[in-house]
Amino acid sequence: MMTVKVNNQSREISENTSVARLLQQLEQPENGIAVAINQLIITKTDWTTKVINLNDDILIIQATQGG
Repeated sequence: MMTVKVNNQSREISENTSVARLLQQLEQPENGIAVAINQLIITKTDWTTKVINLNDDILIIQATQGG
């Protein structure tokens, strides 16, 4: 297990966890969101291959509509 930050909250996750797997664990819908790791946007096509590392700072942003 390793510790990462997800939206400023510490979380324990398994090593070799991908972005897609983390979203599944968090029960986070994959549509309408953006994911950044250490302030670098991760494209949706890379979610299954991008592995999260110890002490990564992950930000999950929900798209909103407005005017």
